[in-house]
Amino acid sequence: MKIIYFLLAILLVALDQLTKLLAYEYLVIGTSVDINAFFSLSFARNYGAAFSFLADQGGWQRYFLSAVSVIASIILSVWMVKTSTIYRFKLIGLTLILSGAVGNMIDRVMNGFVVDFIDFHYQDFYWPIFNFADIFISIGVVMLIIADWKK
Repeated sequence: MKIIYFLLAILLVALDQLTKLLAYEYLVIGTSVDINAFFSLSFARNYGAAFSFLADQGGWQRYFLSAVSVIASIILSVWMVKTSTIYRFKLIGLTLILSGAVGNMIDRVMNGFVVDFIDFHYQDFYWPIFNFADIFISIGVVMLIIADWKK
């Protein structure tokens, strides 16, 4: 019953897109809504990849990163289909990565940028602003490393 993992991916993409839509609608670019001393909601347009890598490259990166997302999504989907259901932990990791890749790909294709809004900071240290798709990818990669390490 691998379909459950693809249904979970659809649910996670929907969650990612809903939170980005809310950020896009209710947050003003360049301002922050402080939740507490170390967490804020801050709307940012990321025209590049992780940590805004390639963000200032003039626009070609939109198509390149979208293509990378499509290729990665196809590879992840095939990998999921070929992975035995006894490896649930690995399948969940793959599902999370797929969800994040698709969530950010939708942003790039539809907007030309990825909506980021989760902002952690402490005193003068600011972690780069990110979104739920980024969280899914990060957790999924860690889960794949753990799954492979356990082998």
